[in-house]
Amino acid sequence: MRFSTSLNSLIKHVLWVAAVLASTGLATAPAVAQSPPALFSTSGSNGKASAVVTTSEVRAELMVHAPQGVAPGQPIWVGLNITHQPEWHTYWKNSGDSGLPTELKWTLPAGITAGEIAWPTPKKIPIGNLANYGYENTVLLPVPLTVAPSFSASQLTLQLSASWLVCKRECIPQEGEFTLTLPARSSSAANGRLFEAAWAASPRALKGGSGQIDVEAKAIRVSAAGLPAAWQGKTLEFFPEIGGVTEPAATITQVWKDGLWTAQVPLSAHRSESPQRLPVVLTLADGKGTTRQAWRIELPVKGEWPTLAAPTAVPAALEAALKANAATAVTTAAAPTSAPATTWLAAMLGALLGGLILNLMPCVFPVLAIKMVGFMQVKDQASRTASGVAYTAGVVLSFLALGGLLLGLRAAGEQLGWGFQLQSPAVVAGLAALFTLLGLNLAGLFEFGQLLPSRLASLQSKNTTVNSFLSGVLATAVASPCTAPFMGASLGLAVGLPAVQALAIFGAIGVGMALPYLVASLVPAVAQAMPRPGQWMVTFKTFMAFPMFATVAWLVWILGQQSGIDGAGVLLGLLVLMALMIWTFTLTGRVRVVAVSLSLVAAAYALSTAGPSVVKLVEFGPIGTSAASATERWQPWAPSRVEQLTGEGRSVLVDFTAAWCVTCQYNKKTTLSNTDVLADVDAKNVALLRADWTRRDPAVTAALKELGRSGVPVYVIYKAGRAPVVMSEILSVGDVRRELARL
Repeated sequence: MRFSTSLNSLIKHVLWVAAVLASTGLATAPAVAQSPPALFSTSGSNGKASAVVTTSEVRAELMVHAPQGVAPGQPIWVGLNITHQPEWHTYWKNSGDSGLPTELKWTLPAGITAGEIAWPTPKKIPIGNLANYGYENTVLLPVPLTVAPSFSASQLTLQLSASWLVCKRECIPQEGEFTLTLPARSSSAANGRLFEAAWAASPRALKGGSGQIDVEAKAIRVSAAGLPAAWQGKTLEFFPEIGGVTEPAATITQVWKDGLWTAQVPLSAHRSESPQRLPVVLTLADGKGTTRQAWRIELPVKGEWPTLAAPTAVPAALEAALKANAATAVTTAAAPTSAPATTWLAAMLGALLGGLILNLMPCVFPVLAIKMVGFMQVKDQASRTASGVAYTAGVVLSFLALGGLLLGLRAAGEQLGWGFQLQSPAVVAGLAALFTLLGLNLAGLFEFGQLLPSRLASLQSKNTTVNSFLSGVLATAVASPCTAPFMGASLGLAVGLPAVQALAIFGAIGVGMALPYLVASLVPAVAQAMPRPGQWMVTFKTFMAFPMFATVAWLVWILGQQSGIDGAGVLLGLLVLMALMIWTFTLTGRVRVVAVSLSLVAAAYALSTAGPSVVKLVEFGPIGTSAASATERWQPWAPSRVEQLTGEGRSVLVDFTAAWCVTCQYNKKTTLSNTDVLADVDAKNVALLRADWTRRDPAVTAALKELGRSGVPVYVIYKAGRAPVVMSEILSVGDVRRELARL
């Protein structure tokens, strides 16, 4: 029957499919798992530091400006020149609502001392309802060096250890080691223009200026006189050099009267400082953040500061637990400890049940269903048993390989979790191509024998055991990213256990997933209970193409979350070209030659025209409509946001989610959008935050690790003064409402 040929072509040519999978998925997993490290140095193979450090977000270079050379009494300026990638920024000495200023630690020869950074005037960078003070594009942080009369060396070697926090929507702490040697008798003025621009952008002391700060209940009134005449009547920007006093994102009210500038600046709701003198920087507001003249004035404070808010009391039991956890943190990191036998066995059981549930995923079910139907084509019990064992071996070994890779990369310092392979746009695009190929085969557009060389096709038709093994590899690759019920705690425990115990848990997931097919292959009664062969099998095979195409639609949607609409559009175009090429190879005679030629020309033209856009498949675009996009109720998660909200007395529900997690999307569309649940949220004034893990995010990974989890979904309720409450991966309305009622 035609179904038998098609089924054998699909299952018995999985080796070719697995080769595609290897090139797009598991084989690239180590590269996918590596995010930009915190430090990339341009030094040579000897590993020494250089004058330039480059990361994916910034390029930092140590520069020197010594027009008269190195001599006592002669000015020497050094500085760190930071060039940011678009939309990334670093911070000023007062970083605003969040962030950290860049720190420079110098190692200098005897007789040379470094002064303070001459900070250029920052830019206000709005972040939602918050604001930071920092720098975008390129900024030079100049530092003066003083040469003592006793300095007599023949050269000046500068060593700098710098650390900075670079942020976009996420923040990445980075550091660099820099070395630069300057002959003492030579001059260096090559960077003169850069330093002159930095000095021009730095605020000058306002000589002859005066003013004061009057403290009120919820604001301070800033008064300044002696400002430039050209500024009279114009709007100014206000930057306090001390953080934790004013509200950076607030709009200030300012007026001019008889040459006196007065502004009403709201106090921070979380004020942590009460200075007696407040240095401030004033500059003209141009709305563009361009370099402009600024003035610095230190103003005395008049009046009494409002009482600082008392810190939230920590219950004694919680404080003791935190101290105990801190005391054991180093030991835990150095050598994972074994879990108690009962805990480990419970994790094994949860992993086994979770693996069983993975078979219900729409991209896994067709593989399992077609193989089960394939029993009817195998009359020999020994062959069925060999097929079942091979499939089980493929699933279990694949889970062990993924688990081992995850554990190895985490041990090397990578912040990874389960499902990390689908955090790469390239892997998502490769899997979309693979499932399109399988869907077209199931729909009857082609048989693998039409595309493979006859020798390879003949070879594969004889290796049924190998084909079953590779079918297990294929099923694992698409099932692993989404955790099922009972698996979250097991996987979270696994990543902190010794390798043998951890790999046993990963193996248990594989056994659970392979169990239905293994039992069917070992028990003859199952094969005898299957319906007899007939025309319905052809219809069933064709029908199974639609879950495959649905999986492709899901993968394209995931890519859209990662790379934006342009990336998704490019992927769809490539899939159409691939389908066209496959169709042309199914033709015969002269028609095939003409069709293949035309399709090659069309593909070449399309790729040459849209070539630059193909890079969208491997780039991370804007968040757009990702799983964490802000809505009226749900706001993006940030590590400090939870602490801030609980400090205000509010409870917080955090949804750790990802676009590629089917369970996450189901819970979001059902329980989390239930009207009764939302009514309880409003009644309890619970803040709703979403932590998006669609793309790799070390901050989310670290938060999951703290909760004892290594994958999504995870749902947590935070309340000040008590430990976080982690709910089940499969949410029910009743469970969520019960937890909310306890707040």
